[in-house]
Amino acid sequence: MNQQFPTSNSVDIMLFSEGTYPYVKGGVSSWILQLMKGLPEFSFGVCFIGATPYLDGELMQISYEFPENLKHLEVHYLFDDNDKKRPKAKRKKGNKEGFEAIEKLYKAFQNNSGEIPEVLKNLDFYTKEVTFDDFLHSELAWEFLTKIYSKNCPDVPFVDYFWTLRNIHKPIWTLANIVKNLPTTKIYHAPSTGYAGFIGSLASYTNNRPFFLTEHGIYTRERKIDMLSADWIEFKKPALLQQPQEYNYIKKMWITFFDKIGLFCYHRSNHILSLFSGARAIQINFGAPEQRTKVIPNGVDVDGLMKTMSKRKDPQKPIITLIGRVVPIKDIKTFIRAIKIASQTIPDIQGWIVGAVDEDREYVQECQQMAFALDLKGAIQNFDGNKSKLTIEELEKNEDKIKFFGHSNIKEILPKSALQTLSSISEGMPLVILEGFAAGVPCVATDVGSCRDLIEGGINSQDKAIGLAGAITGIANPDALAKEYVRFLNFENGVWAKAQAAGLKRVQKYYRQEMFLQEYRELYNEALSMTWDQLNEKRETL
Repeated sequence: MNQQFPTSNSVDIMLFSEGTYPYVKGGVSSWILQLMKGLPEFSFGVCFIGATPYLDGELMQISYEFPENLKHLEVHYLFDDNDKKRPKAKRKKGNKEGFEAIEKLYKAFQNNSGEIPEVLKNLDFYTKEVTFDDFLHSELAWEFLTKIYSKNCPDVPFVDYFWTLRNIHKPIWTLANIVKNLPTTKIYHAPSTGYAGFIGSLASYTNNRPFFLTEHGIYTRERKIDMLSADWIEFKKPALLQQPQEYNYIKKMWITFFDKIGLFCYHRSNHILSLFSGARAIQINFGAPEQRTKVIPNGVDVDGLMKTMSKRKDPQKPIITLIGRVVPIKDIKTFIRAIKIASQTIPDIQGWIVGAVDEDREYVQECQQMAFALDLKGAIQNFDGNKSKLTIEELEKNEDKIKFFGHSNIKEILPKSALQTLSSISEGMPLVILEGFAAGVPCVATDVGSCRDLIEGGINSQDKAIGLAGAITGIANPDALAKEYVRFLNFENGVWAKAQAAGLKRVQKYYRQEMFLQEYRELYNEALSMTWDQLNEKRETL
């Protein structure tokens, strides 16, 4: 999809998109689009920040049409091929002030206190006091880096240490230069901490405008999980020769960096928003000022989705739908195993996997191979460059028990689904569960993110009294999932009907799109009606 990017000198709200809208479908991208379309009275900008222009080896493509009130879109990459075009480095002595600034930056990312050094808040530090070339090439900086290396991790290969340090800090200068050229903006808003949150916070410090943070997942926590499990930053050394402090030093550098970035965002935010109470508690535990935290649940188009119920057939086919990207964090393989187990009781059961298949092609192929190995086959739609695209109707007629639909219109999928499921090992607040409830589809999900709150009722006692809209199981437990599938698909026992009624009532009462949009409308209008001094005073006195 080739589209001309809109540009403007000024916007009401600038959203910072880290690897999401407008390239990657679903999740945070859907939320960003929902926010813009639902609040047409505001003009929006989107600043996309990606690692490289490629996804799974292919050039990324725009995945969304742009709403009329998206007035500005710019795209930046933190780790592209620009280094190949850089002029040859020149040796430089560096000046005392620049060296001291570099030392401050390094120590700012290494100390364990909650204090945010002033040097991190000053755009001139990155663009005038010390450039990235100074950081890489000055003799004084080099002397400092080698001293720290010798003190902390002399047995780690120096080249690993240097490139880790370089890759940690390079994006900071890139983001600072982006801030210099952003359009005039009244409110900055990021859907995560990390790089998106950092650029939003730095822009807020630079221009004295409010900054909102809405965390869909807890970025710092997720990055810790990534880093602790990553083998690409594992320093290998014979175990008998390792010292505990050096074994994870490279990983610790990354984790400390993201910890500090998270605090930087929390300390600057006027509002620190989350999607459910459990996420808010984690934010506070990670250093967010409690008085500035607030829960705003996601909302869905309840009325539009309820209309799809007229398309449901009776009796229903035993179709279980997993709506989500085909990536390891969604644990699609556990779902496939659960369908195999459940098929022993319900021979005509089907498992529909509805979500993008282009993010991790290797994992998609592994899932497909598992389906074939378990004699479930695995018809594929929207796979291999759309060369063999099948319609929903064609796939429905296919006799495979596992079917991959690719990214599809859920208003066509949900009326055909008896049950929705999530087998994820991590989630925030999945919109798909709410969308399923509004379309009359109960859900069986793993106990991650807000899934339990959505299914059992977690807002208040009245919400809990509505009843169960599905069931919760442990992660990576196909037997438990299969048991629930069989229980719900025995329509004669009344469990499915009660769950459908509970889901419909819950989503209508607590998760309407209008409620979600009104909360943001009020926050935006308040920020636009106050001076920076008034906003800052309110933030400090909360």
